[in-house]
Amino acid sequence: MNLRIEKAPMTGFCFGVKRAIDALEKVVKENGQIETLGAVVHNHQVMQRLVDIGVRVADSVEEIQGKTVAISAHGVGPQVEDEIRKRNIEIVNFTCSFVKRAQTAARRLARAGFFVIVHGDVNHPEVKGILGWADGKGIATMDIESLSILDNLPRRIGVLSQTTQIPAFFTVFVKDLVDRALKKDTEIRIIDTICHDIRERQQATLDLAGKVDIMLVIGSNTSANTNHLAKMCATATKTYQVETADDILPSWFKVNQLVGVTSGTSASEETINEVVSKLKSL
Repeated sequence: MNLRIEKAPMTGFCFGVKRAIDALEKVVKENGQIETLGAVVHNHQVMQRLVDIGVRVADSVEEIQGKTVAISAHGVGPQVEDEIRKRNIEIVNFTCSFVKRAQTAARRLARAGFFVIVHGDVNHPEVKGILGWADGKGIATMDIESLSILDNLPRRIGVLSQTTQIPAFFTVFVKDLVDRALKKDTEIRIIDTICHDIRERQQATLDLAGKVDIMLVIGSNTSANTNHLAKMCATATKTYQVETADDILPSWFKVNQLVGVTSGTSASEETINEVVSKLKSL
């Protein structure tokens, strides 16, 4: 088939994910095992490898069995941290620094009297944690129309973003919010909390997608940043999202096509290399 393959310059684990996984592996090596509250990353292959070496996943505080638990890179709200400490369980916090920045921004806005609106997936653990730091004075949504559930938008509004969102989508969301909410004496404070690494990765991926025939985006369909990458690439070229090399179908390709390869921040380089090898074998 003679495919030509070009990999995006930024692939594999981001800083926050790599830091969390490296720390977990170190703790397991020293202590034999460790528990995490929720999945450290949204990637089945990576989580299975961690489980195999001694990482146990507790889906809730009630499921924690030991005296120490690790908080994932997605972070949690202060109410969850308090609940853990009340059970005399020690916390090892691996919250990503960019997520922590968003949490801090939400807390400061709420304490200053702003109603916090987070541009993000309300069901994502990162977003739930950020809202937790807003002390119940906020809402998360991707759809500006959903704000119609509020009888009247508060006069003082603070706007943040889930760290993995697409910057252009956040910009449109903010513009629509200003059009809807701006009225007499309204104060809107906007804080860009999108991860710098994610922003650079998205731009590099979009640049590559603009010059190839097909893009492969590697990562789990439960990974927010992977799904966002796939959505971006699909605006520029034919795009397929795969978890592993086994998901690739030869029928996707034609002779002498240029194939671009990128990944979400929770996909390992091992998986990425396997995908590239599979493409070369075609």
